[in-house]
Amino acid sequence: MCRVGHLDPGSHQRVLMKMGLILLIIGHLNFIAGALVHGTVLRFVVNPQEPISLQYAVTNAASVMSSLLTISCGIAALLLSRCLTLTTLKWGVLALSTSGCLSGLSCLLGLAVSIGMTLGNQGQALLAPCTIANVALAPVPRECPYDPTRVYSSTLSLWAISFLLNSMEIIFSIRCLLLTLSLLHLGRCCCETHRRKVSLQVVSAESPSPRQCFGLLRLNNAETAWL
Repeated sequence: MCRVGHLDPGSHQRVLMKMGLILLIIGHLNFIAGALVHGTVLRFVVNPQEPISLQYAVTNAASVMSSLLTISCGIAALLLSRCLTLTTLKWGVLALSTSGCLSGLSCLLGLAVSIGMTLGNQGQALLAPCTIANVALAPVPRECPYDPTRVYSSTLSLWAISFLLNSMEIIFSIRCLLLTLSLLHLGRCCCETHRRKVSLQVVSAESPSPRQCFGLLRLNNAETAWL
């Protein structure tokens, strides 16, 4: 954090612009992945009485909301790169980047649980709309809203992409958070306080003690009397 604080304003502008563009791209890609999962599979699977499908829906909705938060943080970082003097915008980027880190972490945990549950039950919750509940209705053909042969692999692939994108969101949100702290001089204050403590310790170690001063004074008096 102290090293970031030594950057000049031009370097801050370039780094913030890069961070803003990266967050915009990652947020849009994550939003598209979440929309594809919801539009192709989850809107047919979600059942409030089924805890597994409900967990799928909540995790996917949280991932979409996290992507929107990342996009907002990217836009705010781009605006801040054009005007570094706005303190209100700095605090806004700080709040958005912090919220993005926390929401990305929660989405990572939710996606990990969803992937683990899907692998554990071999996609039974995803294939629930295509299964026949009553054996007496077995001869009757039942239409499936999607292709059951590809829904398992495609959903897991999209969740894996979302997991990777959420990880990148956390990394670049933390980087944006550190840059904003540097612009607000919060990290520099901590570093200056630490440096002052170190300098005071060095000065106190180099300064002579009272006993040494008294000994030097007696030695000078003895030399003067002898002369």
